[in-house]
Amino acid sequence: MESTATTGNTWTRQIADDGSFVRRPTGFHGAVTAQAGRHQAEGGRYHLYVSLACPWAHRTLIVRALKGLENAISVDVVHPFLSDSGWSFGTDFAGATGDRVGGRSYLQEVYRQAEPGYDGIVTVPVLWDKRLGTIVNNESSEIIRMLNTEFEEFTTHAGLDLYPEALRSEIDAVNAWTYPSINNGVYRSGFARSQSAHERAVNELFAALDRAEDILSRQDYLVGNVLTEADVRLFPTLIRFDAVYHTHFKCNRKLIAQYPALHRYMARIYRLPGVAGTVNLDHIRYHYYASHKHINPSGIVPQGPDVFQQLTAARI
Repeated sequence: MESTATTGNTWTRQIADDGSFVRRPTGFHGAVTAQAGRHQAEGGRYHLYVSLACPWAHRTLIVRALKGLENAISVDVVHPFLSDSGWSFGTDFAGATGDRVGGRSYLQEVYRQAEPGYDGIVTVPVLWDKRLGTIVNNESSEIIRMLNTEFEEFTTHAGLDLYPEALRSEIDAVNAWTYPSINNGVYRSGFARSQSAHERAVNELFAALDRAEDILSRQDYLVGNVLTEADVRLFPTLIRFDAVYHTHFKCNRKLIAQYPALHRYMARIYRLPGVAGTVNLDHIRYHYYASHKHINPSGIVPQGPDVFQQLTAARI
């Protein structure tokens, strides 16, 4: 999820000539390493700034929970409403924590401390180095790999490897189609500014969901029939789909609840130790429906569906 340093409404400015939504790349790509270096892994040194609404930030919270890094890496949660001033550290919404590291009012101030004069996009998640007072990385796909491998000294689940060497090529191959067609595909559908761009994105999205359904009708997980990074990346989109993307982003050909294998898979991951605590549908619904006024001008936030009830009732 992103804003610019001066305005929260960047979605309408990331549109190609044909009406397609084109996501801008992230800008901070430093690395925490277990070995000695500028950002060496240490317990208590690093901090995540996240939105509970954002699927990209959600990935990092899931890996943090699965690896048992809650005591090693602290977290702050922004307010779910993305205003024209960007992500705020307001605390008048249950679950929003404020900035307990720097006492700032907006996430853009975190970026400008790391890079004075910064005027690029301001995204979550952010991995912050408390010792050096700077941003290490704001690319979720890179952060989750650091959490998976570089903090083994501090994890309580050292035996879990979400990116095992023997499966890396297969995981990368799955990520290569799930990211553009599903993770980003829902955004390409919802933020499209032409009928043709929307239809292209929707067709790709549901072809990819059908592909995932086929795989998961034959095995429990996407790769090697074990939990991997590929599953951590897909789950945040699935858990938001019926509550937000189906209606708000006009991805309404089918619900995830209408895909038997995908729904069982989503319930299976949701029930893994620590994962349910990373899901906050109040933040998710409020962020999308209240913030995206170019899609939902009234800002009215719907109350359903009850995704949690569906997940707890699902047979896995």
